[in-house]
Amino acid sequence: MTDYTPRPARFDQAARDQLIDAHDLEVTQPGMRALGSWSHAALALRPGENALDIGSGTGSEVITFAEEVGPHGTAIGVEPDPNLLASAQRRAVESGSSARFVSGDAYGLPFGADTFDAVLCERVFQHLTAPARAAAEIARVLRPGGRAVVVDCDWATAIVHPGNPRVASTVIDTLISATTNPLSGRRLAGLLSGTGLVVDEIGSHALVQDRTVGAGALVRRIADLAALRGAITPTERDQLLADLQAGADRGDIHISVTLFGALVRKPTRTG
Repeated sequence: MTDYTPRPARFDQAARDQLIDAHDLEVTQPGMRALGSWSHAALALRPGENALDIGSGTGSEVITFAEEVGPHGTAIGVEPDPNLLASAQRRAVESGSSARFVSGDAYGLPFGADTFDAVLCERVFQHLTAPARAAAEIARVLRPGGRAVVVDCDWATAIVHPGNPRVASTVIDTLISATTNPLSGRRLAGLLSGTGLVVDEIGSHALVQDRTVGAGALVRRIADLAALRGAITPTERDQLLADLQAGADRGDIHISVTLFGALVRKPTRTG
């Protein structure tokens, strides 16, 4: 493996807050688990391979990678948040995993070219101001013949029901405007193919929020932001949240967003 030089984190606090809220919506949902299973099956890691997870969070995917590649392979996570990085490192030690975690970000991966057989990048692109740079980095660190799975939301597919349709739509529009790269899901294939990677498959799943939690943390925070901006009134915000709670109580609530995944490969060199 190539030596690395840690690089500074690039997420600001607002992006981190949204990532946490989105994580609350996504990670425990059946759609997220299904897309996670698709990602692992698509990458199809083999013993002895080198695997990378960009934006590895608390490290669960990298620990799974380490089991799949075995003692002769490597599994590394790159994470810009120092708290998440420390948590992942503790988890690896406590579980006896060979997974490694390093500080870095999607714009400047601390590895040489043609290093990894497989790369995963999940729910990172929506937070990036220059996603094309991140796509180019994935292409750079992949070995010829290597494959990557990149997964992200498309927040324009969000649904908030019940409630006044205009107010719900305004809250969704506020979420879109508050997200750095809100349409990242639909743009993954174009970004990745633009680097010379070949798109082999696109997968998708709707992430449906647990009906028992009412509006949930993300919708509440974005509704507050919409009211703060004057896009809706405080009364309209309160009514929307009340309508969502009433809907949850009677079993008539639907809050969701669609997540897309792209499986790509780096062409082998010829000549």
